[in-house]
Amino acid sequence: MNPTKRDFLRLADLSLDEHRALFARARTLKAARSAAQVITTLAGRSLLLLFEKSSTRTRVSFEAAIQQLGGSAITLPMQDSQLARGEPLEDTARVVSRYVDAVMFRTHGDARLETFANASRVPVINGLSDGGHPVQILADLLTVVEHLGPRASGATFPDSLEVLRGKQIAWIGDGASNMALSWIEAAHLFDFTLRLAAPPAYRPAAADLSKLAKFPDGVTERGRVLHCDAREAAHGADAVTTDVWISMGQEKEAAARKASFDGYCVDAELMALAKKEAIFLHCLPAHRGEEVTAAVTDGPQSAILDEAENRMHVQKALLELMILGAFPSNT
Repeated sequence: MNPTKRDFLRLADLSLDEHRALFARARTLKAARSAAQVITTLAGRSLLLLFEKSSTRTRVSFEAAIQQLGGSAITLPMQDSQLARGEPLEDTARVVSRYVDAVMFRTHGDARLETFANASRVPVINGLSDGGHPVQILADLLTVVEHLGPRASGATFPDSLEVLRGKQIAWIGDGASNMALSWIEAAHLFDFTLRLAAPPAYRPAAADLSKLAKFPDGVTERGRVLHCDAREAAHGADAVTTDVWISMGQEKEAAARKASFDGYCVDAELMALAKKEAIFLHCLPAHRGEEVTAAVTDGPQSAILDEAENRMHVQKALLELMILGAFPSNT
């Protein structure tokens, strides 16, 4: 195993300075893409995408990210691998990490993610697990910076972490979901307030929160997480965000979940309580008529397409950092 290799399993795996540099690099890469500038910092490098859960945006955005940087992607769904026939996770990790330069693993329990990362000799990136979705949150936060921060001039961008500080973000829905847990972690790291509106039975468990308690650089006193109802959460918010009520593997709970989340749909009336310039975020897929109405997802405050595109740009920067060990300074 490479003793210097690093993994990105949650937001706190990067320091605040690294997050600051990552946001700046992502915006530089996005601007280069818009200008049709070709960047090949990862030429000759390869990325394995290992999926135990289905995906659209994670797969396409990671494949596009490394290919646009000159590298290549190998996509391996679980049903096509020996994992489906009972091969130990450690054996798969030890073998594939001799073939590629990094692995993106989209899985179920966090124990599987950690087991794979511990056995891999190359960096492992969390593409989604039960405990969080850190690459999605990076894209969400970049979208907040773009829409609500000072407009960039040329190649000089404002400090993205300063833009996030003090913002009011409303989370409406399942407060124990992987997305909500990553938002909670982000609030503490980046010093904004998360107003979490969730039925009492769907608030994060103490065991889940304990995993988020150890932050780098002494930032445990930063940020706030407030429990409130949906209207309180949305009132004066800078951004309103939600996710599906029924995630993969929860299909048998569909009826009970829909009943529990009655009153938690993000509609035009709820968005009207937020700031005039507030944006709506959703990691997609969206179920119009359940957790959000079509009028909101397709309305003028919706930033979901920018948010989806930003997955690719933050992941480009993340791949450079994980594979190269630093952000390139000359491109």
